[in-house]
Amino acid sequence: MSDRDGRPSPDALLKQAAREGGRGRLKIFLGAAPGVGKTYEMLTAAQARRRDGMDVVVGVVETHGRAETQALTEGWNKSRGG
Repeated sequence: MSDRDGRPSPDALLKQAAREGGRGRLKIFLGAAPGVGKTYEMLTAAQARRRDGMDVVVGVVETHGRAETQALTEGWNKSRGG
């Protein structure tokens, strides 16, 4: 089942997810102030999961000019959307 532009329908995606089993997880990184390491910690955790063979997707990263944070983004696939 797909719509006119070739994408799967929401119902088809839900059925596929049900067949695959398991549940996704959402982890939220909170900090009381800017610069306390939320982005750095998130990227460190994401890199560890990638090394363990998990599929990890990063949408947007604001490094705020921090070289250490920028280094953690190296090797990720860049956006194909331009």
